[in-house]
Amino acid sequence: MFSKSKINEPGPKATESEADKSTDAAKPAGSDFKASAPKPKPAASTLSSDLLITGNLKTTGDIQVEGQVEGDIRAHLLTVGEGATIKGEVVADDVVVNGRIIGRVRGLKVRLTSTARVEGDIIHKTIAIESGAHFEGSVQRQDDPLSNGSKKMPTAAAGDAKS
Repeated sequence: MFSKSKINEPGPKATESEADKSTDAAKPAGSDFKASAPKPKPAASTLSSDLLITGNLKTTGDIQVEGQVEGDIRAHLLTVGEGATIKGEVVADDVVVNGRIIGRVRGLKVRLTSTARVEGDIIHKTIAIESGAHFEGSVQRQDDPLSNGSKKMPTAAAGDAKS
């Protein structure tokens, strides 16, 4: 019966079939309307093999390390290349180690490939260690390994000895 008029909008006039479409489709191209399609996920940040970084790295995205990092890394997915070395704590949802880490590893999923060398403790929810991987340290399973370790086990001497 009645349809929305597009007299004041630039471009060709709306036909009756276009007027029947939802009001979101009738908005001009320059409006603040954003499509509901998800944003494309950015590619992983790659630190090349000739790069030495001294300092901490923090991202909600993915990092692929091929060079050397002297500092802590926090990421969604961390991939350590075969020739890479990280000296510091690693915290990520997923950690894939092909190279060397000297320091603590905290991850929901931790995978040490056959070329991995880890010197430090691993705190994980799930872990996979391939044959040939080199690992020196302790392994501890936690439901929430990404927490900052505030849930440390109490020692018997801490509270009982001073009563």
